[in-house]
Formats: sequence, structure tokens, C-alpha cells
Amino acid sequence: MGRRERPRPHGLSSVTLALSLLVCASGMEITVPTVIYALNGSDIRLPCNFNSCYKMDIKQFSMNWTYRSCDNCTEETFIQYDKKIINQRLERFQNRVEFTGNPIKNDLAVTIHDVQLEDEGEYHCYVLNPPDRHKGTGKIRLEVLTEVPPERDSTVAVLVGASVGGFLAVVILCLVILKCVRRKKMQNLNSEDQKTEEEVKTDGEGNNEGELKVCEQ
Repeated sequence: MGRRERPRPHGLSSVTLALSLLVCASGMEITVPTVIYALNGSDIRLPCNFNSCYKMDIKQFSMNWTYRSCDNCTEETFIQYDKKIINQRLERFQNRVEFTGNPIKNDLAVTIHDVQLEDEGEYHCYVLNPPDRHKGTGKIRLEVLTEVPPERDSTVAVLVGASVGGFLAVVILCLVILKCVRRKKMQNLNSEDQKTEEEVKTDGEGNNEGELKVCEQ
């Protein structure tokens, strides 16, 4: 009779599969800055990086960037990825928007050239990477500035800090001197009290000797 092979337990593979599903349950992770400031007329890059449990499949992967000028406004798609980059060329942006990311490296950034005041608003980056069922979303608020904010002058802060530090040093010195003077006075008072006690004691001894002499006579 041939030897019967014992069936291999499937518990380990089942546990491994369960753990894999548990790890991937969190879905897509999108990393974007909350707010970006751009100077009017400059070029600005809007970053969007994604992290998925599954390797990117170009045939199934999809991405799109949308713009919304206000909270109650409709989102407008201006760039999307469906096996290739498609620029919608909205009239708002004309030819000023360019895809500058690399999907293979999980980089989905876009660049807006010659930023205008009208470009201010919310930008959304949507990513879907099947078999991951969860769509990742990133939101960026673009603020357009008309001039570069002035740099903070640290000289004033340094002067104020030095003045406060000097004042505190003087106060501490005065307190130390006052404490020393008080201690000196206390020492002098103690010395005078001790001297007075010794004098009183000496006078008492002298009086006792005089009384003894009188008695002997």
C-alpha cells in the first residue's frame, strides 16, 4: 500500500490573506498640502502623491484634477489620466496648465503657469487604482498674492529681547544687593546684641565682686 500524504493545513494561508485584506482596507492615501500661496504672474506646482496597496496598472489606473472657485460652485475637470494624460484645456486656464508629475513614481503633480487672481480657489486630486476600491481625494486651497509679503525684521525683536534681558538683569542684581545689605544688617544687629549681653554680664560680675569686698570688710 502506498503512503497517504497528509493534507496541508490551509490555516496559515487563510490568515495571511485575511491580514492582507485588513492592511489594504484603509484604501488609498493621498498626500497634498492644505494651502499653497502663489505670486500673481508666477508659476506654481500643485503636488499630489498617492500610496496604494496595489501596484499601479496603467490600463485600470485613473486620475483627474478639478477646480472649484467657491464652496457652492461646480467642480470643473481640467486634467485627467485614462491610459494617458488628457488636458481638457478649460477656457479659464487656456494653455497655462501642464501635467508635471510621474504616475509610475506615484507623483500626480500639475503646474499652473502665469498664475492669475482668478485661479484662486480649491483644487482636487482624485485617484483610483483598482483593485483598490477606494478613491483617494486630496484638496488644496490656492491663494494668489499680488505682492511678496514683507520679511519680518528681526532687529526690533532682538532689541526688545535685549532690553527686557538687561532690565531683568538689573532687577536681579538689585535684589541680590538688597538681600546682602539685609543680611549684613542682621549680622550687625546680632553682633551688637551679643556685645550688649557680654557687657551686661561683665557689669554683673563686677557688681558681685564689689559686694563681696564690702561683706568681707
